Amino acid sequence: MHMKINLETKYNFKSVEEGRYDYWLSKGFFESGKDFKKEPFTIVIPPPNVTGKLHLGHAWDTAIQDIIIRRKRMQGYDALYLPGMDHAGIATQAKIDERLKNQGISRYDLGREKYLEKAWEWKEEYAGHIKEQWKALGLSLDYTKERFTLDDKLNDAVNHVFISLYKKGWIYRGYRIINWDCEAKTALSNIEVEYEETQGHLYHFNYPFVGEEGYLTIATTRPETMFADQALMVHPKDERYQKHIGKFVYIPGTSTKIPVIADDYVDMTFGTGVVKVTPAHDPNDYEVAKRHGLSMPLCMNEDGKMNEMALKYEGLDRFECRKLVTKDLELLGLCPKIENYTHQVGYSERTGVMVEPRLSLQWFVDMKGLTEQTLKNNKVQFVPERFKNTFENWLNNIQDWTISRQLWWGHRIPAWFKGDEVKVQIDSPGDDWKQDEDVLDTWFSSALWPFSTLGWPDIESDDYKRYYPTNVLVTGYDIIFFWVARMMFQGLEFTGKDPFKTVLLHGLIRDENGQKMSKSLGNGVDPMDVIDTYGVDALRFFIVSNSAPGQDTRYDVTKIESSWNFINKLWNITRFVTLNITDSKLTINENELNLFDKWILSRLSETINLADTFYEKYEFNEASKVLTHFIWEEFANWYLELSKVSLNDENANKNTQAVLVYVLKDILKLLHPFLPFVTEKLFIDIFDEESIMISDWPVAKFDYTNEIDLVKEIQEIIIKVRTLRNDYNVKPSKPINIKLEIKDTFILDSLKLYDGYLVKFLNTSQLAYQEEVIPTDMIFIAGANINIYIEKSDLIDLEQEKASLLKQKDTLEKELERSKGLLTNEKFMSKAPEEKKNNEQRKYDDYLKQYNDVIEMLKKYV
Repeated sequence: MHMKINLETKYNFKSVEEGRYDYWLSKGFFESGKDFKKEPFTIVIPPPNVTGKLHLGHAWDTAIQDIIIRRKRMQGYDALYLPGMDHAGIATQAKIDERLKNQGISRYDLGREKYLEKAWEWKEEYAGHIKEQWKALGLSLDYTKERFTLDDKLNDAVNHVFISLYKKGWIYRGYRIINWDCEAKTALSNIEVEYEETQGHLYHFNYPFVGEEGYLTIATTRPETMFADQALMVHPKDERYQKHIGKFVYIPGTSTKIPVIADDYVDMTFGTGVVKVTPAHDPNDYEVAKRHGLSMPLCMNEDGKMNEMALKYEGLDRFECRKLVTKDLELLGLCPKIENYTHQVGYSERTGVMVEPRLSLQWFVDMKGLTEQTLKNNKVQFVPERFKNTFENWLNNIQDWTISRQLWWGHRIPAWFKGDEVKVQIDSPGDDWKQDEDVLDTWFSSALWPFSTLGWPDIESDDYKRYYPTNVLVTGYDIIFFWVARMMFQGLEFTGKDPFKTVLLHGLIRDENGQKMSKSLGNGVDPMDVIDTYGVDALRFFIVSNSAPGQDTRYDVTKIESSWNFINKLWNITRFVTLNITDSKLTINENELNLFDKWILSRLSETINLADTFYEKYEFNEASKVLTHFIWEEFANWYLELSKVSLNDENANKNTQAVLVYVLKDILKLLHPFLPFVTEKLFIDIFDEESIMISDWPVAKFDYTNEIDLVKEIQEIIIKVRTLRNDYNVKPSKPINIKLEIKDTFILDSLKLYDGYLVKFLNTSQLAYQEEVIPTDMIFIAGANINIYIEKSDLIDLEQEKASLLKQKDTLEKELERSKGLLTNEKFMSKAPEEKKNNEQRKYDDYLKQYNDVIEMLKKYV
């Protein structure tokens, strides 16, 4: 007689996952704020860009968040997992522009208003895709609180921050050299530029003197900018060139005259000791020009094409101009040398084009005040801790933040112009005032995400008061500077609190060869493809259990298959239990627990405590190892096998069933954050409850230390005998005679009580317990508390027996060496907990005793 549960014989993720998410949604299990007596726990999702599909990095990021929030919900917290998306200014506009280009139109053909209609259509389309992927990943998001960075209320927060910082003098507008994206035709902040080692050239040009023979030679990587040169520059103490200071030279190939000036910025030892000064195209030259009162003209347009200053090269792309001007100056004898030159070049993170340093009128945030208070007042815990130093080092060397973008898709800057007048406010000041055409950097709005999503700047908002500050932010270490730092300094400035208590940083997912996944390499993996093949539970388990916090991980399909195999093992374990119990409501009678029942319940409690420790430290890889070991090795391989004996004993049957039910229920709960779908399916089918999501998190309740030690002894006997059978090629089905030498009377008496289990698992024709065994033609296996003697048969020769003992000797010598190494290690002995040191000493003593016994037995072969 067993429970009537219709579990398929094999785990089928498609039937398990089908309809499950919709059920959770229909029941409102994801929604927060239902019980204000509960302590709140908040995670805001790092908002994905509405530019396309989620990738494996998103799957990793959100799986970690969902694991945390599902466990906290089960622990009795009012858990809020807040969803939302980012408008992603440059990235999204580039995608929309590309779509329009394929249709034969540009944004300028449409005009700003019509273009923004297209942008909102794009947002709706891709937000739908992202929501489908959130659903596929099983994310328990509270959709009643979903936000978008361009929502009206979030836009109000952005305007509030801009105006507040402007009034404080921390936002200003001015001319500076900024990073310019010629493709997107917009400014970039420093951290939106990716530097790559690039193979280029160093071009040497001669600048002829005006009115006399001779020339000065410079070297440059950007010949096309020479048309905007305002001077040549030498060091004032460079004896080679002092006589030329104050003279004029021609820009090569032109009639434009520029002076030779002196400035101690020049490195006399580098190159020729002469450099060209192009103030509008180089940040260092810009500073020189301010000191010397030089003009700052641009010779290039916003799209990277040359302007009228470039003379006959006007209208050419900057790189085409570089080729032609070099070729022409070679013909004139003014380009004596071109060298291969490898250097670091900046590329736009969004469009991939080479960044152009360019003098531009932009809005900036003066970072000094914000960074000072962040460094002084933040109390955020970084996991791993080492990233705190990375964060602080960056803040200590931060430059002012370029926040204006020459885009249409984004938060419009609340500034108005009339002639030379500027007013910063939300509404128009009156007639003839024109609003700034620019929008704000995407990161300006996402920096407010943890509090703008909860109703700020309305500090009386119910959500803000209850759920802010948030508890933990989960994100990749690659956006510490882009996003984490900005949230921290804006949070402290505007709420007076850190926006989160902990930052949990994970690494990057790389391909099987360790390369970063990217579109250009074609080595990316779509998480939806993995889900279609193996199911979402297998993807989640693989992605979270295979790396430590802050570490990169490699995509490995064999490990995903291993994750699937583990889930299939869980399925088979559950089937065994359901086939061997009559009622899932059975309760344990502690007075009737046998040795193995107490052992598995104790090990369950230890597993709960250890898993909780790792869950709290966000070491999900370690938590998964602990759970996998307990479930597969101890519960399945040991207890289920042992239970087959007690299930056939009518006196022990009911209690064994109750233990099976109890352990299985806690196992499903412990695994639920990792494997939400399969645990929900099994939990509902077996226990007939509404959902595992709203069940209580397991609590450690049992502690039978003596039983744990005793079962270890039994396991050791069984493992050693099985190993011996294998070594001597004796079939498991062949009965053998065994004597156990046990001097400890407690162990001796206890084992006799469980003789039936030992006889079955050892498959012995005769099992004897003795305080002392006199060896007579027997094989000997040493143990810490129990020595095993097995009668020889004709199948076993002396050479095999000797080889077995030598193998034991070799193993024990290695263990003794390892243990002694630890016990004589000053660092270990000074820092390890007392319990760990004592445990290691016990191990050493056991190994030594076994080693001496083996040596004694080997003497007869000498």
